[in-house]
Amino acid sequence: MSAAYATFGLAPAMRAGGVLADGAYQVHRDFVDFIVDGRPLLFQLSDLDAVSPLAADVPPAIFTAQVRSLLLDAAPPLPGGRQVIYGCPECADLACGAVTAVIERDGDDYVWRDFAWQTEERADLELNGYHGIGPFRFRGEEYRAALRSLLDGTDPAAGRRRVLLIGARVALLAKLAAALRTIGIGADIAHDADHVPAEELRGYGAVAFGRAVGPDERAAVRGAFERAGVDVAYVDGLAPIVPLLVAQIEHALDRSPAERRRLTRLVAADGEAGVEVTSPCRVVLTAYRLDRLYRTHTRELFDGVLEPGRHRIALDAKAVKGDSYVVARTAGSVLVEAMAK
Repeated sequence: MSAAYATFGLAPAMRAGGVLADGAYQVHRDFVDFIVDGRPLLFQLSDLDAVSPLAADVPPAIFTAQVRSLLLDAAPPLPGGRQVIYGCPECADLACGAVTAVIERDGDDYVWRDFAWQTEERADLELNGYHGIGPFRFRGEEYRAALRSLLDGTDPAAGRRRVLLIGARVALLAKLAAALRTIGIGADIAHDADHVPAEELRGYGAVAFGRAVGPDERAAVRGAFERAGVDVAYVDGLAPIVPLLVAQIEHALDRSPAERRRLTRLVAADGEAGVEVTSPCRVVLTAYRLDRLYRTHTRELFDGVLEPGRHRIALDAKAVKGDSYVVARTAGSVLVEAMAK
């Protein structure tokens, strides 16, 4: 079989959860993505909201079975030697659609070919094939080493999906914690981190501070995590708006390499949003605003597919006046910016 060699690797990735403008919830998923020739394979599939089968929240036995299947040490889950490469992030049901491919051995090499969008037991390559993707030929040693590292306990998707919330407004923190738990992120509320055992602190991936938390209190919390040797992301809450705070926390939890993200830049000023993406993808811009009575107003400003590069998007002046914030969201990441005065 003729196919030029491609490099194969793995990297942590995230499907960003959140509270959407219409009130719906989108679940958070950490997973391992496939890196082909130094670039996430998912980015070659246009705007696809999906995760690989190597998700951090699947039971260990299922995770191991997925790895063994990709190594061809177990029977493929679909007829014709087809494997699920990316599936639905909400339910993983084939009926929702999945990207599949044939994985086979050719000597010591592994070959991924005949990529297709599949919703039934058998794929229709003529109708639903990804004709511009693959085949990819991977050197066996590199391929096996990457996947077997997942079985050795070095799973790059094993993030800390737990957040410590510190602030004075208990009612707001309770709503925020409930929203985070709904999308699959654990959350605890505390006044400080004093006397918390180091083992517990190591379970957190982020700490979110309310606006009323003073500099001395913040410094004390940071000191507790430093003494425990925990590298944690810190979030300074922009405003008492739950969907906005959820978006800030989602961004903080994103540990994927910056150069392998689709959404890399957001600037909000002068009635415009500056957005930069690295591959074609759907981008949704949402504005959140507090009026003089501290009531929250939400407005979806843009929803469309952008090509790679930098884009300037005009914003509704009424939606971003006063104390307002802009959230940019793709399937894999989210950015938040205060509207520059």
